[in-house]
Amino acid sequence: MRCKVLCSDKKPWHYIYLAEGKEFVELPAALQEQFPDPREIMQLDLERRKRLAHADIALVRKRLEEQGYYVQLPPELPVEEEIARRMP
Repeated sequence: MRCKVLCSDKKPWHYIYLAEGKEFVELPAALQEQFPDPREIMQLDLERRKRLAHADIALVRKRLEEQGYYVQLPPELPVEEEIARRMP
């Protein structure tokens, strides 16, 4: 399963994963409004990955199959705190 990942400079730490063949303009209008000026930052092959840095890969795959997109919101903890929590 391939997808592309979009981000917005106006919404730090917000990402949208789009299933292969799906375009941003096909997303619900309300979501498009909340995600100004999207740009593609990478493409992923989720079949070749076992995990993602800040998202549950099984949930991402499920949402891509069901609705064609997945929205990743910022982590609940500031990134620096999350890194410190994971480091021994």
